[in-house]
Amino acid sequence: MQLYDDQLIVITGGAGFIGSCFVRYLNDLGINNILIVDEFRQNEKWKNLVGKKFFDIIPKQELFQWLEGKDSEVEAFIHLGACSDTMEKDEKYLYENNYKYSVRLAEYALEYDKRFIYASSAATYGNGLNGFSDDHEGLFLLKPLNMYGFSKQLFDQWAYSHGVLDRLTGLKFFNVFGPNENHKGRMISVPPKMVDQILNGHPVRLFKSSDREQFADGEQKRDFIYVKDVVSIIYQFLKNDVCGIFNVGSGIPSTWNQLAYAVFNALDKKPNIEYIDMPPELIKQYQNFSCADMTKTKKALGKGIKQTSLDESILDYVRNYILLDEKW
Repeated sequence: MQLYDDQLIVITGGAGFIGSCFVRYLNDLGINNILIVDEFRQNEKWKNLVGKKFFDIIPKQELFQWLEGKDSEVEAFIHLGACSDTMEKDEKYLYENNYKYSVRLAEYALEYDKRFIYASSAATYGNGLNGFSDDHEGLFLLKPLNMYGFSKQLFDQWAYSHGVLDRLTGLKFFNVFGPNENHKGRMISVPPKMVDQILNGHPVRLFKSSDREQFADGEQKRDFIYVKDVVSIIYQFLKNDVCGIFNVGSGIPSTWNQLAYAVFNALDKKPNIEYIDMPPELIKQYQNFSCADMTKTKKALGKGIKQTSLDESILDYVRNYILLDEKW
């Protein structure tokens, strides 16, 4: 099965966490006409591509040179490549890498009328006081808590201000976890950290609440979504021509305590949780609550949304990937 005959699907960040999982998802459907765009450093990200099928890999900085004269060879861009470190302090790097590069790539896709799906982020919602609605009219009301979130918001606003949201598709990913994220270092999701703590005989450490009037310790809530569900949603958008900005989450807020219990259950261990103080530098940019409003996304995709429960997702991730040190 080839989605676009012999034309290529370009996946930026294709060796990364969500990108490599999307390559696996496409491969499992028999789709191999994929051009991977990524950077390889000293983080063993290449392991995410072992056993996968694709046309070629090119470095991010060489993409535009490669594209010259090849507009007829490309059908779609899945733009997932970005710095996703919420603690990154280099503002110029985030501006150039996450915003300016995205603008340049989108302009190419628009000029040659190519499908363009890009990763936005739930980090654009900030503390959530303005809600978690993906309504376009509220874009300029959102107040991200860090430069990463702001870099993502800048591109959303660029697309809106230039009147091209009817030709682009932005996906606001919430708390994504799952296989192929080992290379992310400090930005790896919490389940692998919990597994490591438990297997080394330590309690799972969760942050104490920074807002005790609203949340007890460990009862802060996040919208966790399994990466296998995320790539299924990306594919649904790739198959259709729906444009605009859409939330990608479970639509169900879960507490950190619930997440920890799910990990303990997957390991057949008795729960043991310790609550620790939150670092001062994190308090001002910490989301105590997030939950995707999935109304618009469900309307766009209908029955095309796959949703795995938190318990089932953690069970699969822990037993089939973390404990076995396997990729997907």
